[in-house]
Amino acid sequence: MFSKYKKQSAPTAAAAAPAPRAASTAEPAKTVLRRPSPRVAAKASPDDRDRKRKERLGEIKIEMHRELLENLNLSALENAAEAELRNEISAIAAEILNERNIVLNREDRTQLNKELYDEVRGLGPLETLLQDDTVSDILVNGPQQIFIERSGKLELSDVTFKDEKHLMRIIDKIVSAVGRRVDESNPYVDARLADGSRFNAMVPPIAVDGSLVSIRKFKKDKLQIDDLVNFGAFTEEMAAYLQAAVSTRLNVIVSGGTGSGKTTTLNALSSFIDNSERILTIEDTAELQLQQTHVGRMESRPPNVEGKGEVSPRDCLKNALRMRPDRIIVGETRGEEVIDMLQAMNTGHDGSMTTIHANSARDGISRLENMIAMAGIEMPIKAVRSQISSAVNLIVQASRLQDGSRRMTSITEITGMEGDVISMQEIFRFQRVGLTPDNKIIGHFTATGVRSNFSERFRLWGYDLPASIYEPTIMEPR
Repeated sequence: MFSKYKKQSAPTAAAAAPAPRAASTAEPAKTVLRRPSPRVAAKASPDDRDRKRKERLGEIKIEMHRELLENLNLSALENAAEAELRNEISAIAAEILNERNIVLNREDRTQLNKELYDEVRGLGPLETLLQDDTVSDILVNGPQQIFIERSGKLELSDVTFKDEKHLMRIIDKIVSAVGRRVDESNPYVDARLADGSRFNAMVPPIAVDGSLVSIRKFKKDKLQIDDLVNFGAFTEEMAAYLQAAVSTRLNVIVSGGTGSGKTTTLNALSSFIDNSERILTIEDTAELQLQQTHVGRMESRPPNVEGKGEVSPRDCLKNALRMRPDRIIVGETRGEEVIDMLQAMNTGHDGSMTTIHANSARDGISRLENMIAMAGIEMPIKAVRSQISSAVNLIVQASRLQDGSRRMTSITEITGMEGDVISMQEIFRFQRVGLTPDNKIIGHFTATGVRSNFSERFRLWGYDLPASIYEPTIMEPR
């Protein structure tokens, strides 16, 4: 077989192999994937047979992948069409199987061709999980243990790597594509996959039992406010209030734990921004999907292997202030950039938004205070709190509950200072009342009965919210 994707200078597998020795009239024995039925009474369980079948198929795949790398002209693969490359890999695989006298049934051959394509063009065993729209997170704990998250719940997948070397090859493939490196001297790395998914890896010796990989998948379809209301993340009354808050340019912080839906909430809130405004976004890994016309996106950059070339979120934020933004959206505030973020909110960039890691609105205020202290700014605590209270208007708390569901559990306004303490008032909350027998959360959203401190501002901007949305919800006893 002759192909433009095969290395012309390399000998084929058949030419490189030594000539077979003369044999008797018996034909050479073929290697068959399926084991013959045992003659003893005890039979292997279906799970055991399936496991051994997968192990054998995995061994064949690794061997054939090595053969493909030797035979394929990798420099020509970049511009190859998917169908053309799949056909080429299938043809070379069939040739190698015939030369080695390996017999596979149609199902195994199809699976082998798919996995070989994923190894050459994609990310190996991870490719199947990346293409599964029901999977939101992929967590690799060494080569033999890959967890996935579906609907807020973690489960162990049946996908594995051959060994640590196989896993490291995929990690190197990911980080080299974005010009980064990971090894013993630099054992951790952040990167972004081609589809926008967020990637983090930690390799040995820091990772004791094998490389650790975390992938937060990028959602191609941005959830709108109506979608989140339909999913039960919050109510229509809360959506109406948030629309008024964002449209009238209140400064908003979305607070929550890891995986609570902060970025999703921030994306949804940004849909209320008028299309005529100039928006600048700053992120470590670009995840925000703003639909407005006038959006400038920035992404920070870590230092290179020589320790140079770093562009921090604070650098991006300082530069953004010189670019005439109407609003600044910071994907996540977690360091010294908090100083510049609060300054921006206080100096005419109303309507700015960001996210922080905190378990409640009050904890979010404490977290802002701690970040200012860690930035090395020596200010009296009263001055720090005064700065926060004048900059931040609204804290939206997102939470992932124990049943895996995500809820907007609190909307809290910051109303000013009372002595040395920042005064706050909660407008809406999620009220939990119990659990179902299958551990599903029972609860409802309710207003607290407190009228918004920004009601007059809303009215002047054309958002005259009815007083009824602030009335508490009374649930009838069952």
